[in-house]
Amino acid sequence: MKNYDVQVLGAGIVGRSLALALARAGLTVALRPQPAHAPGAEDVRAYALNAASVELLRGLKVWDALPAQAATPVLDMHVRGDAGDAVLDFSAWQQRVAALAWITDAAVLERELAAAVRFAPHITVVDADTEAHDVRAPLTALCEGKASATRERLGVAFERVDYGHLGIAARLTSSRAHQGTARQWFRSPDVLALLPFDTPQPDRSYALVWSLPDERARALLALDAAAFEQQLMLATGGEAGELTLASARAAWPLMQAHAGAWCGPGWVLVGDAAHVVHPLAGQGLNLGLADVAALVGVIRQREPWRRLGDEKLLRRYARERTAPTWVMGQLTDGLLRLFAQEAPAVRELRNRGLTLVNRLSPLKRWLTDRALNS
Repeated sequence: MKNYDVQVLGAGIVGRSLALALARAGLTVALRPQPAHAPGAEDVRAYALNAASVELLRGLKVWDALPAQAATPVLDMHVRGDAGDAVLDFSAWQQRVAALAWITDAAVLERELAAAVRFAPHITVVDADTEAHDVRAPLTALCEGKASATRERLGVAFERVDYGHLGIAARLTSSRAHQGTARQWFRSPDVLALLPFDTPQPDRSYALVWSLPDERARALLALDAAAFEQQLMLATGGEAGELTLASARAAWPLMQAHAGAWCGPGWVLVGDAAHVVHPLAGQGLNLGLADVAALVGVIRQREPWRRLGDEKLLRRYARERTAPTWVMGQLTDGLLRLFAQEAPAVRELRNRGLTLVNRLSPLKRWLTDRALNS
């Protein structure tokens, strides 16, 4: 039997970040990865990280260790509705920030986090086969993702709405330089995003995230590369240049979900184990890393006599994070449902709304601030 201050279940980006942040706070951490899976296809995921997430990772000595081509700044964002004149543009220069987001290679970020964990003296990586009773800690943080088995064993409700959509991800190269511009198309019934990236080809690569109804998505996945590229060109109208697949395609089901309780005596939910949002705003991982910052902040400020697993302490964290995650969930769900409506009156309303927001600088600054610091 070994004693630790905190046990972290799950060693993804959120789990490793939490373990590192707790260790920097002077706590001993047992990090228990989930059982290893057989090697699969290449990891084509990319995340849009906001300023708050970058600051957290920089404080963990991870961000500055990333290779230069693993993180690409978004300097401009161009959003188009399903009418020719319905556009919404954001500029880092106009918003007076260094970047609207940083598009980050998921696999490289996980690799650097794993390296940081290996050199952290207060973190012990516990073998996945080690019995739970061989590790003792007053607090267990569940970072196992949306399919958390431990959350289920605790009997915590996880209310989910399955959208009946798949998200398709891939890496692309373009005949035209991206110039740090992210592009997004909101149409009935799909949402397509091209995120500027610098691998495999500097200045001319994109990470694709394309949300479509299941049947349409599976039909696209069944196409060969040339036919899929043709569909991409039809969907984007050639605005980003001639697009070519530079990786395999991956897909996953999309949903919104939230846990009925975020904490209890001796346990707390963090990241996707607590909440899942649609990826159309690129805020899923940002919400998880904000959970990490909030939980560590609450722990740092606890009374000297209060135990780490005290439910009253953990409720402070839950209160801090419930509102922003609920708001983001409602925002993404509302946008998806709004643009899924095919009625002409609704179509005109949403496109006029995009144009109106584009003209209101204060509202655009507010939206940018929410996205950068959620």
